[in-house]
Amino acid sequence: MAKIHGVPGEWARVKGTVLGLWPVFAAVMLLGFALALAIFASILAGVILFVGALVFLGLSLLRGLQRIERYFIGARGEEHVAGLLRKIPDAYHVYNDFKAGNCRVDHVVIGPAGVFAIETKCWRGRVTVEENHILLDGQLPDHSPLAQAAREAASVRKVLAKLGYDGPVTPVLAFASDTFAAHIAEVEGIVVMNAAEIDTCFQTSKVVLQPAELARLIGLLENLK
Repeated sequence: MAKIHGVPGEWARVKGTVLGLWPVFAAVMLLGFALALAIFASILAGVILFVGALVFLGLSLLRGLQRIERYFIGARGEEHVAGLLRKIPDAYHVYNDFKAGNCRVDHVVIGPAGVFAIETKCWRGRVTVEENHILLDGQLPDHSPLAQAAREAASVRKVLAKLGYDGPVTPVLAFASDTFAAHIAEVEGIVVMNAAEIDTCFQTSKVVLQPAELARLIGLLENLK
């Protein structure tokens, strides 16, 4: 079994909760201001503002809960992928929720086959590739997951370069819902696969990092703040 570092899905839950609830807090503050306005200034203006704040609170709560649910679904996807990564050969180290500069990478895997930055998606619907684009049920998503995976791999590489590692970092896009029609493919230099293919992907005789270099890199990461 691989060596595991970090807690999968932790950042997704924190971020989702904050983004989902801050408008609710703003609405509650607005309600308080409306009450103060009605008491100390104008009752009519206060009542109008209070009603508006109540509507805003209801909409904020509804949208906030929907946003939180999306992030929590993503967190569960990260946990699923982390569980599969735990089962890869024990020469590998898995860093969940890896902080790389200003971004958080779902999983960074380091082992004999090299360094991999894994972006996990838990999408409902059929995922396909057409003309080097990822499509969900035949439609382009709002944000390109390929571009996201490439950016995260570049961020990980910058972090490792500061530690003295000048090798490549392979970007990986993994679908926790196993809805990628091709199962595993390479698109624009990015490995795209279903989570079910993780074991196959890392069961390889290819050696990129020799034991001494691997041990040195893991040691450097242990001191990373």
